[in-house]
Amino acid sequence: MSERDGYEPGVPCWVVAVHPDTEAAVPFYEGLFGWEAENLMPAGHPGKYFVCRMRGRDVAALASPHPAPPPPSAIWATNVWVDSADATAAKVIEEGGAVIGEPFDSPGGGRVAILADPAGAAFCAWEPLERRGAQLVNEPGAWAMSQLVTGDTEGAKAFYGAVFGWTTETFDAGGSKVTLWRVPGYVGGEPQQPVSREVVGAMVPANGGGPPVAWHVDFWIDDAEEASHKAPVLGGSVVQAPHDIAGFRRAVLADPQGAVFSVSQLMV
Repeated sequence: MSERDGYEPGVPCWVVAVHPDTEAAVPFYEGLFGWEAENLMPAGHPGKYFVCRMRGRDVAALASPHPAPPPPSAIWATNVWVDSADATAAKVIEEGGAVIGEPFDSPGGGRVAILADPAGAAFCAWEPLERRGAQLVNEPGAWAMSQLVTGDTEGAKAFYGAVFGWTTETFDAGGSKVTLWRVPGYVGGEPQQPVSREVVGAMVPANGGGPPVAWHVDFWIDDAEEASHKAPVLGGSVVQAPHDIAGFRRAVLADPQGAVFSVSQLMV
């Protein structure tokens, strides 16, 4: 189901791109995905927070780094739904991670903590206030999934398991180990028995010359080849040309300010 009105704790729910010049990033994504962007900040405010929509429903955001410390370059960030951003930040420190930006009330409609796992991959905790995450997912032009690239897969399993309760399933995909993250659910019975059900992300090991250690975001697209031709015309670039992977035709792109993301075309 592509339409959502909320998520469960521990489920990635929202993606935000942070840019030095947020307003300049808007035309690229409107041209590539057909998004419509609305700045939530009042006129004259130095910060920007653009909510991007398709068919009137929220799909992502483009934001200024204020009030958190700015990232070293433009970046897409994955937000995980939590009951308490403050409690999650404390848990991250307890498990060996770091707090990059202390919890704050975002103009995007959530209380946010900017965090990092022990290997340095940044992510955010999203405590919903007015905004309940992405309202469209898993359709062309919308965010589909985030994937962690890390040099310490076993450490990541322990860390995210402790912080969010995620369980894992690892399998071989063409010589590379791929791990699926799941959130625990419950089945009936007395007492209820926990099971791993919803896939909430993926993980692959870092390798020399590959993507950097980070959480990477992926958007579905109608035509990966067309998107790869269009991105440079809009001022962006092609980081990795379209290629086939596990039922998808995928390309890795960068916007004009260097924020990297992937687009995936479902192959039927």
